Formats: sequence, structure tokens, C-alpha cells
Amino acid sequence: MSLFIAMFSFSLAMSISPGPVNMVIVSSGANYGVRKTFLFVSGGTIGFTSLLLFIGLGFSKVIDLYPYFLKYLAVFGSLFIAYMGYLITLSKPEELDIKEQKQPTFMQGFLLQWLNPKAWIACMVGVSLFSVPNSHQEFLTFSLIYFVVCYFSLFSWSVLGDKAAILLNSEFRLKVFNQFMGGLLILTACFLLYSQLS
Repeated sequence: MSLFIAMFSFSLAMSISPGPVNMVIVSSGANYGVRKTFLFVSGGTIGFTSLLLFIGLGFSKVIDLYPYFLKYLAVFGSLFIAYMGYLITLSKPEELDIKEQKQPTFMQGFLLQWLNPKAWIACMVGVSLFSVPNSHQEFLTFSLIYFVVCYFSLFSWSVLGDKAAILLNSEFRLKVFNQFMGGLLILTACFLLYSQLS
């Protein structure tokens, strides 16, 4: 039972804490509502879980052999996160109903997890904590728990964004909110990039 609690606690702490994916979800929830953000939430959850399984079922050995892989991934991932921030910053409230293609998609949610340095670190730590030699049962249990907790956590961020829309009931406020969230995402990307290059 204590192992289950540890798995749940780790999953919740890593999923609910602010990060690039959660920032996009809050912004999307505020602009498009919970229902239209659900595809991105699903992409983020499935993307993270597939990354966790990918690393846990063998790729961690490759990372051990080639540690610079994570550095290159962090640089490329930071650029993608900055791009997502750029899209959010430029979104115009008056165009939200017309240009629905601007809302975050399932594939963007999926890719953002695979290019998100925070997600890779969470996966590596999770694999090291909840894997045992010669058996995948404990790790697969952890992966299932993480999937459920991650879905709930990301969905919660979309609800938060949707509720924030009540306060953002004018084009000006929504535009400022988009610029703030997009700028925050770009700053996060710059920090990640700086930490890898310094």
C-alpha cells in the first residue's frame, strides 16, 4: 500500500506542478473552454505515458550510453516550447471563433511532452524509482497510475483556464492574458535553453 501511495504522490507532484504543457492548457482553457482543450489534454497525457513506457522499457539504457542525447533534446524542445509560446502570444481574441485551427491540437500535446525536458526528467526519475530488475510489473503499475493521475491533473488545468475566462470577459483582458501566458512560456523555454548551454 505504501508503494501505491508513493507512486500516486510522485505522479501527482510531477503532473500538477506548473510546466510548459500546463501553461498551454490554461491558456487554451481560457480561450476555447474545457471541451475544445480536451484533445490537447489527451495528447499531453498519452504523449507523456508513451514516453514513460518508451524510456522504462529500454531506452534508459541508450541514455546511459549517450548522455548528450538529453542535452540536444532539451535544446530542440526549448525551441518548440518557445514556438508554442509565440503562437499563444499572437492569438487574437476576436479571431478565436473564426480560426479554430489555432487552438492546440492532440498532436501538439503529444509532441510537446516528447520535446519537454521536464517530461524526460520526470520519466527518468520515475523509471529509476519504480523499476525492479528482471520484472516490468511494478513499472507497468506505476505507468497506469501515472496515466490516470496525469489525465486528471491536465484536465484540472483546463478547468482552471476555463474558470479564469470569467475574469477575462473582454477582448483586452484576454489579449493581455494570452501575451502573459505566451511570454511566460517563452521565458520558460529561454531558461531551459540557457541551463543547457551554460
